[in-house]
Amino acid sequence: MIIEPLDLGAGPHDIPGPLLTELTALYASNQAFQQLSGDFPDPDDIRPEQVAAALADELAHPDAEVLLARAGGALVGVAVTLAHHPDPADPDPWIGLLMVDAGQHRSGYGRQLARLVEDRFRAAGRDGVRIAVLENNPRALAFWTALGYEVIGHRPDRQLGRPCAILRTSLHPPKSAE
Repeated sequence: MIIEPLDLGAGPHDIPGPLLTELTALYASNQAFQQLSGDFPDPDDIRPEQVAAALADELAHPDAEVLLARAGGALVGVAVTLAHHPDPADPDPWIGLLMVDAGQHRSGYGRQLARLVEDRFRAAGRDGVRIAVLENNPRALAFWTALGYEVIGHRPDRQLGRPCAILRTSLHPPKSAE
């Protein structure tokens, strides 16, 4: 798997058509998550312009990055990260979204993508990373805790006020075997 930042040099609303088609298919494949999150008005009919607007909203924050995950040339996942949380008391970067094409669930791509995101933050000298998981999403909570993330609190999300569990993992280098 390779990850690459979404490059929107021409502007946040200028996602090339073929890529926008891939991203829309990825978002639409995750119907169960879309129903839980309420991010789109009709989770059964996610449209390219809605995905473009959602990504433009994410990228409106100067510390946000959208990472595209590809395997064998196909888009298999997307991660949205935030290098600095708007709360100055929060020292950690955040994973705002990590989504794998539903047809590829349980293939290891989610785990790989999470580790690659962690590696990017570790290389930037960060100590930990956080994620907010919707309280009504036990599958996501199980995924993140299986990766070693620990629940450190509960609070509503900043955008829509949905109840979330806040999870964190340390990014200290693994201890070498002696």
